Amino acid sequence: MSDHGSGNEAAEKEPDDYSDMKPVGFWDPALKHVRKRAFGKWVLTTAVLMAFILCVLSLYWAVFFQVENRLKHLAIYVVDFDGQAPYDTGIEPLVGPTITQMTQQMLNSKMPMLGFDIRAPSDFSNDPLQVRQAIYNFDAWAAIVVNPNATALLYSAIATGNASYDPLGACQLIYQDARDDTNWFDFIAPILSTFMTEAQSMVGMQWAQLALQNASDTTTLQNMQAVPQAINPAIGFSQYNLRPFYPYAGIPAVSIGLIYLIIISFFSFSFYLPIHMQYLNPKGHPALKFYQLIIWRWCATISAYVFLSLAYSFVSMAFQINFTHTNPVTSSTQGTETAFGNPVAYGHGTFVVYWMLNFFGMLALGLACENVAMVVGAPWMGMWLIFWVITNVSTAFYDIEIAPGFYRWGHAWPLHSVVEGSRQILFDLHSRIGLDFGILIAWGAVNTLFFPVCCWIQRWKTKRGVHEYWPME
Repeated sequence: MSDHGSGNEAAEKEPDDYSDMKPVGFWDPALKHVRKRAFGKWVLTTAVLMAFILCVLSLYWAVFFQVENRLKHLAIYVVDFDGQAPYDTGIEPLVGPTITQMTQQMLNSKMPMLGFDIRAPSDFSNDPLQVRQAIYNFDAWAAIVVNPNATALLYSAIATGNASYDPLGACQLIYQDARDDTNWFDFIAPILSTFMTEAQSMVGMQWAQLALQNASDTTTLQNMQAVPQAINPAIGFSQYNLRPFYPYAGIPAVSIGLIYLIIISFFSFSFYLPIHMQYLNPKGHPALKFYQLIIWRWCATISAYVFLSLAYSFVSMAFQINFTHTNPVTSSTQGTETAFGNPVAYGHGTFVVYWMLNFFGMLALGLACENVAMVVGAPWMGMWLIFWVITNVSTAFYDIEIAPGFYRWGHAWPLHSVVEGSRQILFDLHSRIGLDFGILIAWGAVNTLFFPVCCWIQRWKTKRGVHEYWPME
């Protein structure tokens, strides 16, 4: 009886190994429980990924949501020196008051507009060069300057028939597109171009009417014929780009190319892991002590970042971005003269500073990836990379000033400091390099403190059978 009973139980018991059986169709009853489990996991995985896409990708799209309502955060100075003390000649000014009046009308219109700010000459010690210095110092994104005696020069040109009168001497546009070429070309330049066209038209109409009213004799009419440019267009805008974004090979160095700095930092984890594992597998040698393994791994990772960041920096040098020669056009008066090319910030030491910025950037970005990879493991590492790239790109490649207030945390995110520091180093912009390095070093220090903890977590998960990276003992 016992043998018979045992035989029935064995017959009723399902086998654990189906490796010798022939494959079956998808709808075979033997796969019923598999189909149910697979479908449930598929639904859950898809729901998680959909939620992740909606949440994380929205961080990128939201940067420019209703951006037209925040263009007012981009300050543009309008400074009228025309007929102002100490340049007063006794002639009632026309050019300056007309342009400031037009600016005020635009501000009163409540239409989406740049942050035009009418400033008094006394704010700049009555010196137009101080306006340039303010733009260089990032006090504003650009400035419209009405030059001293702009109206008096118009009267003089008509009165004397001065054929050398140049309308471009009436006003200035001062800016530096290397500060943020995306901001400049996408948002600021088109509006300022319209502004200058309207200002030129408005001043031209009023001046032509006034000039014709005063043309009461033949001599004045002859002078007007000799200086037609003093009637039309009457005024123009000389443009001074203090720091042009050039060469264009610098675009990857301050934008898309930095994404690869994150990716290289991220994937170096899997490249170096087999090297570290040699100390773990006691094949012909004892295993390394755990705390010494942590020290080795941290030192090896940081050393790798030194050389990987050097290779990354060499790419910019290979494509002829200037790292050695101070631009001869740049004035000794900081920020007040225009420059062509990229006038490096630190002379012959510029490349070393650039390399160190990339190294500390990789340290900040990469150690965070190392820690997360040890804690979450696959496949969540891939989701972390997407999150890390999107949050850094959203706050580094696009100006936080015109992003929603939610993005103010981006000032502390590592890639923002890398981009800002790279622009300053390559184009000799107003320096915040100390703050940029400080933020990156702080990221590296915090991640270094968490590094042993993350190593311990990974070892603990290994003991539970989650990973195979750490030894049991």
